[in-house]
Amino acid sequence: MTSPTPPAEPTYADRTFRSPAGLVGGALLLLLILWIGLDAAIRGEGRVPWLALAGLLTAIPLVVAFTLRPAVFAGERRIRVRNPFRTITLPWTDVATVRASYSSELFTQDGTKYQLWAVPVSLRQRKKAARRQSRQSMDDPYGRTPVTADVHATRALTAGADQAVVDLRELAERAGETPVAGDVVKSVRWAYEVIAPAVVGAVLLVVVAATG
Repeated sequence: MTSPTPPAEPTYADRTFRSPAGLVGGALLLLLILWIGLDAAIRGEGRVPWLALAGLLTAIPLVVAFTLRPAVFAGERRIRVRNPFRTITLPWTDVATVRASYSSELFTQDGTKYQLWAVPVSLRQRKKAARRQSRQSMDDPYGRTPVTADVHATRALTAGADQAVVDLRELAERAGETPVAGDVVKSVRWAYEVIAPAVVGAVLLVVVAATG
């Protein structure tokens, strides 16, 4: 008699954390830069077209790096932080905590800190969430504490960026309680595809400006 095949362990797709405001702002800024730069490159005279092209080569990678590129990918076994100029991959077992103060930060077990550019902190949203929590505590006739309060209500009163940090912290704690076997190792990779064109553009911009 053939023994039944054990069910395969479920796999989970990465959860992606990004800044919607950064994506929209970056796209609009890119359109503006392209409009001004290409107009100057086509209609300009003398050194203007070369300055415009060098400026585009410098500005576009930087705008992409700081607005469209940042993202955090949280999977079952690892977290991958894609910042403007670096991509950090860590197994959950290396993550000590995730917190938000003036910026969102990830701390490893050895004390190394990495900023999460994709999860910007809004002090205005945090103050609004604090005011809503204060009003709820005053209006709640049952006097519930945060421990006994409804989870959905608590989440609704949390600032957006802070909620993303809470979700990441929960994922780290859950992975620490039930570690998943795997070969994920810590890695830090520089984004040369962003750095190289920006540096080349900056050098061309200086050369063209100096030789005019």
